[in-house]
Amino acid sequence: MDGSLLCSRYAFGPNRLHYCGPDANREIFAYIQNNATDVGLQMLLKAFRTLYPYLELIASSNNIRDPFDPRVVEAYWIGNKLLENVEKKKIYRHLVDALGVKKKIGNRSFDLVADTLGKGALPHHSFHVFSIWRRTGDADIAHTLESMDSCRISSGKVMKVDGPFLTVETEPLEIENGKLALGKPVIKRINRDISSPTDIEQIKIGEIITMHWGVPCEVISPEKARALKKYTLRHIALANQIV
Repeated sequence: MDGSLLCSRYAFGPNRLHYCGPDANREIFAYIQNNATDVGLQMLLKAFRTLYPYLELIASSNNIRDPFDPRVVEAYWIGNKLLENVEKKKIYRHLVDALGVKKKIGNRSFDLVADTLGKGALPHHSFHVFSIWRRTGDADIAHTLESMDSCRISSGKVMKVDGPFLTVETEPLEIENGKLALGKPVIKRINRDISSPTDIEQIKIGEIITMHWGVPCEVISPEKARALKKYTLRHIALANQIV
């Protein structure tokens, strides 16, 4: 899949809620609905003030010219080996210069976040969700357990298909003994739009999907699901050291 189109599937969920990116959810949805991409879609995605700088960081660290290369997009949202090539000092400068995180959360909190870089934090979406407690999109408010669970990319195995509804088995984000953790699998019902992309429209029981703010993003392989869980658990563990 074209990288910018794939990225738009993940960006659409928070954008429709006006949490991240430009006021362009109708335009982004139209691109997804029509399975189309052009420079216009890339310009919309570049306006996501948190998302796009991460893509640039991952791409430049791997000598990839296009931040919307599918490998880069996958690295940020799902996780792959490209993340391992990003130097800690570059992530640090990225947080300070590109995202202005230090100004937003204060020196003391930022020092705790910076400490996780030496312990293995990577520029994966889950790192930003779990370790930077103040949301840095358009909603400048503190995260809650519920918002972190919705904001992180989660996966779910499809158990039932009922018209516009999908019933999935997924591991929720929970608090156990005062720490973040993935809980035991639960059954969750989510809505898919009647004009969803083909892979979501034709989804079958047993397939695995990713979800972002209640929106099914794409069908992924078991290998990608394991990668997503691996990076999610890594950044949960690191976040637990600073909460």
